[in-house]
Amino acid sequence: MIVLKLGGSVITDKERAETLDGDALDRAADAVAAALETPSESLADGLVVVHGGGSFGHYNASEHGVSTTAGTHDPTAIHDIHGAMKTLNAFVLSRLLEREVPAVPVHPFSAGHRDEEGELQLPTGQVTTLLEEGFVPVLHGDVIGHAGQGATIVSGDELVVELATSLEADRIGLCSTVPGVLDDDGVIDRIESYEAVEDVLGESEATDVTGGMAAKVQALLALEADASIFGLDGLASFLDGTEPGSTIE
Repeated sequence: MIVLKLGGSVITDKERAETLDGDALDRAADAVAAALETPSESLADGLVVVHGGGSFGHYNASEHGVSTTAGTHDPTAIHDIHGAMKTLNAFVLSRLLEREVPAVPVHPFSAGHRDEEGELQLPTGQVTTLLEEGFVPVLHGDVIGHAGQGATIVSGDELVVELATSLEADRIGLCSTVPGVLDDDGVIDRIESYEAVEDVLGESEATDVTGGMAAKVQALLALEADASIFGLDGLASFLDGTEPGSTIE
């Protein structure tokens, strides 16, 4: 089983508020549809898709001063952030459904929460059931209830880690705007520790309230299974069973 994240910076223009990158989303949807037509061995037990917030979620979260640690008790802020993410999720679902991918939404705001220590609690029984019934569950970065903080952001990267662990994913992929984790010599083929790449990891240049590439690498290093970070050009090959971009051990 594969857990795939489509980065928000891939499917939206993060420099412009609530702006979809329709061409990139079409390319991603094409790759998913083609892979499911002739599934690789690792897709035998299904596919879960997670997408980031991009210029929809990050813009609204930033406007209201909400992040993965800074919460809000303002219902307007919650409606703005969650509403923007539902809009983006609807775009993703529509592109997949147009290609006969049996995609269905799972909204984290209604499914999980953070406890007082800030740990994400996300039951995955609904995702497992949907997979077993032949669907492709599509989750997304979202606002989420947080004990003592009102509501904070749950990032797509956090969801990937939680889903990959709970569902015992065989493979994890993060489709980004770059072909992998980069240093001065190009794409780093394999990463075994955060310390080895700490000096070359930077924050996102666009509005991002969830930590950029550094947070991605740290989250993926915590997983049992290897994960891949790759660009949109590598999505089809990843779904076919190869390891494009950077492999996070």
